[in-house]
Amino acid sequence: RFVSEEEFTSLVESGQMLEWAVVHGRNKYGTPRGPVEQKVAEGRPVLLEIDLAGARQVRETLPEARFVFLAPPDWDTLVDRLVGRGTEDAEERERRLATARVELAAEDEFDVTIVNDTVDRAADALARLLGVRDLT
Repeated sequence: RFVSEEEFTSLVESGQMLEWAVVHGRNKYGTPRGPVEQKVAEGRPVLLEIDLAGARQVRETLPEARFVFLAPPDWDTLVDRLVGRGTEDAEERERRLATARVELAAEDEFDVTIVNDTVDRAADALARLLGVRDLT
């Protein structure tokens, strides 16, 4: 869901965001608190795809949560995947790689690491952690 800068700020200030961050030094992203708390109250697993700053915020709010680090097989593969997409210019690639260096250095803050060598293998590992048969 996309909202204006003003609405986003209001959501943060009123405590309606479970986590939020400025990603790659540019855009604000976040997770609304209400839907997550509702699913947790129902006993349903909730999967958030968030950055390091967001994970740190969620850990403070929901210390019982389980944190999964999705890692590339190695640095060269990460670079190849980013360059191969062809969606970022050189400046944006460098910004994203700088972010990746910081995030990779924080891997030990997570409970489990899944190596994303292939999408199918990574998805299967995540589904097992969530206790579901598949993620599709």
